[in-house]
Amino acid sequence: MKRTKGTKKVAWGVALVALAALAVWVSQRWNVWFHNPEENAYVSAPQPHRVLLTFGDDDGLSSRNVSWQCDSVVKPSWLELATDSDTVRVDAQGEVFVSRSGRAAYYMARLRQLAPDTRYGYRVVTGGQASPWYGFNTYGTEGGFSFIYVGDVQDTIGGAANRFLREAFSRQPQSEFLVCGGDLTERPTDQHWAETFRDLDSIGQHVPLLCVTGNHDYLKGVIMRLERRFPLTLSYFLDSKTGDNMVYTMRYGPAQFFLLDSNREFFYLTTQRSWLKRQLEASTAKWKIVVLHHPLFSIKGNNNLIQRWMFDDLIEDYGVDLVLQGHEHAYARMTRHDDNGQPVTPVYTVSHCSPKNYRIQFDDRFDKFGISSRYYQTVSISADTLTLAAYEVYHHTLYDSLRIVKQKPQPRIEDYGRDIPEYMEFTPEPGSKKDHAYARRIDDYKRRHPERHK
Repeated sequence: MKRTKGTKKVAWGVALVALAALAVWVSQRWNVWFHNPEENAYVSAPQPHRVLLTFGDDDGLSSRNVSWQCDSVVKPSWLELATDSDTVRVDAQGEVFVSRSGRAAYYMARLRQLAPDTRYGYRVVTGGQASPWYGFNTYGTEGGFSFIYVGDVQDTIGGAANRFLREAFSRQPQSEFLVCGGDLTERPTDQHWAETFRDLDSIGQHVPLLCVTGNHDYLKGVIMRLERRFPLTLSYFLDSKTGDNMVYTMRYGPAQFFLLDSNREFFYLTTQRSWLKRQLEASTAKWKIVVLHHPLFSIKGNNNLIQRWMFDDLIEDYGVDLVLQGHEHAYARMTRHDDNGQPVTPVYTVSHCSPKNYRIQFDDRFDKFGISSRYYQTVSISADTLTLAAYEVYHHTLYDSLRIVKQKPQPRIEDYGRDIPEYMEFTPEPGSKKDHAYARRIDDYKRRHPERHK
């Protein structure tokens, strides 16, 4: 049957309206997708600065890397490593990175075959100028360990993250290193990198940092681009990355960490999937921990489906115990359950320590939520038990906790988080329909789960 002229006009009208709506949506999202903030012109300081301690090769107990910046041309550089009985010199490699608005020389020294249970002092030297002396500890090969995890930091210029991190380590002195779920830096500009190093001051020179990439670390575009200064700073990626994928695995005593770059496009993620499968198949670690930026189970709706499709079956099939994630600027924990309703690994957590908070969906698959605050977590491993504890940063109060106990035929999960009231403080702005709709969503969640709000 032939279309009438009136039917064709309606079809064209619908198409034009749809096209106009698409154009409006794209124009509203254009800056989010493609705009990169300007980078202020800068000159790198002529003395060693931005010193950072990280891990080195895949043996986290006996290797460290130290990176730093100095001037804008490569000069003879080394690191002096001291113990109570000796001081040795370790040569450094240098490379000049040219950004959109400046240039800086980056250096990295690799420390290998470090002795266990030893206190080391070090300083870096470039062009005859030396940094202050710093120090770090190595730990024993037996028994367990503990570390601190934070999600996105993305601190504002002159922000408070350094205070929060210093307080966290002072209250958790047993912590041996710091893990970050990406977006440690707000944007890839020198002024924001400077703020990141202020956040890490007195911490990043003494405690190894392990960090994955976040979307804020990339320059936006049709194909996103990660500047080379990112792996020049977090230098374990220089030796571990697969193609353009910033991936890394590290064995630390009874645990193995697997770092993924979940920000990449589909064809990059397929390469990461193959890498992750090989690493998990080869792993003999008792505990397996995956760290990535995008939550495999989103707390904002049906997001990150490609990342879940790429990685989650491997995480389940190869016995991963814990998945640490960021990106969605709230706190959440999800525990899988078997056919009998019993909680099983893996445990998935989302966390952040940023001044920004996002609205979330309150999916009933999750066991615990937290909004309108910042959080950090401690992960402690001892013998057959992994203990996860989350703290709210302003008062350092315990917010959530559980234990994973290794036993046959499957691990036992002891959930203590339900005994702690959830942090759901939210005040809508007067006249804000969006805020009031979110407040109603929170009230609905509280009605469904009154036991979480004592």
